[in-house]
Amino acid sequence: MDEKYEEHGYDTRPVYNSGRPVDYDNNDVFGHEEGHDIKYKTLSWQLVAVLMIAEIVSNGILSLPSSLAVVGIVPGLIIIVFLGVFATYTSWLLVRFKMRHPEVHNMGDAGYILAGPIGREVLAFGTVVFAVFATGGQLLAGQLALSALSGAKLCLMLYTGIFAIPTLICSFPRTLDGLSWISIPSVLSITVAGIVGMIGAGLYPTPGREISITVPSTFFAAFISITNPVFAYAGHFMFFIMVSEMKRPQDAMKAAYTLQGFATVFYAVFAAVTYVYLGNTVTSPSFGSLELKWQKAAYGIAIPNFLIAGSLYAHTASKLVFVRVFRQSRHLHSHTVLGWATWTALIVIMNGAAFVLAVGVPIFNYLIGIAASLFAAWFTYGVAGMFWLHDSYKDGDGMYTWRRKWFQSTLAFSTILAGAFICVAGMYVTVRSIVEAYASGTVASPFAC
Repeated sequence: MDEKYEEHGYDTRPVYNSGRPVDYDNNDVFGHEEGHDIKYKTLSWQLVAVLMIAEIVSNGILSLPSSLAVVGIVPGLIIIVFLGVFATYTSWLLVRFKMRHPEVHNMGDAGYILAGPIGREVLAFGTVVFAVFATGGQLLAGQLALSALSGAKLCLMLYTGIFAIPTLICSFPRTLDGLSWISIPSVLSITVAGIVGMIGAGLYPTPGREISITVPSTFFAAFISITNPVFAYAGHFMFFIMVSEMKRPQDAMKAAYTLQGFATVFYAVFAAVTYVYLGNTVTSPSFGSLELKWQKAAYGIAIPNFLIAGSLYAHTASKLVFVRVFRQSRHLHSHTVLGWATWTALIVIMNGAAFVLAVGVPIFNYLIGIAASLFAAWFTYGVAGMFWLHDSYKDGDGMYTWRRKWFQSTLAFSTILAGAFICVAGMYVTVRSIVEAYASGTVASPFAC
């Protein structure tokens, strides 16, 4: 048995055939699944890596070249790489916490360990809200893609509705294993779309383009651009749910390393190449700056990724509520009428809410920024430091352990401060952007085409 399980207090006797530590299934939310109709713990770490990439590496990548245009290519790339390394560290903290607490299925459960019932409700609410908003963001990405492919012949709201239907259908499987296999084409689609976008930019560069090494900027303008790479890595709120459905949860870091390695390299290369060829006038999303036929090709190839990413977010929001309602109930593992009726209702509600928000709220894009600042900043960065401090305090000698492990303690506190800074600064720039948008008259009316 790996020493880390002894360190975490697990029984070090032989493991089950599944490879999980003996005590893990006794405490895990899905328990022992022998003989159950619906089995959740079926994912390999390779499929979890695919799910993580499909969820995180999506339309957020298309905003990165414009970030380089605001701060310059050198600071921009440094930020992208640094945040990738930072997200890898916080991934390790989350996985470590999950292995120490098998009963944690989602951020709400983790919040209960940290701060009791209030912590559970706050983090669970934040997970559902951010997942619904992220689903809406993917619907808008699909809207842009369909509009670009058709030459904007229909009302944008209709494109959103058309895209919402397959998103709803794909989010319906009860287990992540049902979504993992269709996530493979999702990963391939965003990868190929990015490559096509870079080729299109290289073949049709912007004439007379300007490329800046560094750009002097105000805090407001600079931080708006920094939020793009910050939130491009924002997907940690799904990690607990994904690890809970693994055959060997102790392999979770293999999936996280695969995700962060792929995302960091892909983000940096795509942002740099696209910016070099399109210059400071590159738009967000960057596909909009490509020559028309390459724009259509890139958007068309990326559609499966937008679709599956939206489905994963809606599935996550539904799964959190479903497990909360039916935890330790036969409806969780059996094909009961009540179980399937509840699951169907949740899927429809989460997707329906995302659609209504996306088409009915004129400032929805800004609201995504607010939700990301309030919740994703903590889920991806800040709260991970709290996990380490909590476990080292409880399992060790309290504050003496913090002093003895001063380097890790410093990193943990720094992580919390970073999450707080991103939260406050992100809220500030987003609210200010909303005020300026209304002042300039650029805000459309609800349900407008």
